[in-house]
Amino acid sequence: MTADENEQSRPARRRAGVADYILQHGSAPASELAEVFDVSVMTVHRDLDELERQGVVRKYRGGASAQPTSVFESNVGYRLRTAQAAKNTLAAYARTLVEPGMSVMLDDSTTTLALAPLLADAAPLTVATNFLHTIKLLTGVPGIRLLALGGEYHPNHDSFLGVPCIDAVEALHTDLLVASTSAVSATHAYHQEQEIVLVKRAMMRAAGRKVLLLDRGKISRTALHRLAPLTDFDLVVVDDRTSESELRTLRDNGAAVEVAHS
Repeated sequence: MTADENEQSRPARRRAGVADYILQHGSAPASELAEVFDVSVMTVHRDLDELERQGVVRKYRGGASAQPTSVFESNVGYRLRTAQAAKNTLAAYARTLVEPGMSVMLDDSTTTLALAPLLADAAPLTVATNFLHTIKLLTGVPGIRLLALGGEYHPNHDSFLGVPCIDAVEALHTDLLVASTSAVSATHAYHQEQEIVLVKRAMMRAAGRKVLLLDRGKISRTALHRLAPLTDFDLVVVDDRTSESELRTLRDNGAAVEVAHS
């Protein structure tokens, strides 16, 4: 690399470092980032503007965050780091629902990603997904027939969405859908982004049995777009951090809820 090329790549390397720092810590004030990366606060704000444009973080007064809100879904890099133990617990429960010979659809959630490595010993299986992480994980696994649901690639989610993806989903009918979402109230599932809602709805229509996996952090929340009533899922699986009152509320409103124990 020449000196000029090195100079041009320095801001990109710093922005990558800033993004990783925020993804690791959840949020950070601009003053802290300026100190960590030995640059001015003005430079940090320029970096945050670019990272926000890319959908990696959202800016707030004085800093930036990777944590979700009712209108902002976290970048996949942040979601891969969060609630890992709960996701593994939920995935282990979901694995008990999969039998050899089945066709299974997985959405682009990091929760269902935890299920993917557990599927090898259930082969032969047909697995359909729009999540590039899952596609890469299952590529070449013996006994797994992999159907990649293409569409427009969204780097913020590392998945394929849009009309082509919906068309690909609607051409299938799988035995089982295992999905997650970012928020649930007492009665409904929600998500921040319209395009993801449309794909998840198509997946629900394309599956014989529909299972929703939820870690405790997603319960008693809402987001901008309503996905579906919880009663549209054949089973809602929560982790064992969920309180008795939360379980009672979900069940009293008609949801079929089971608890996955670690």
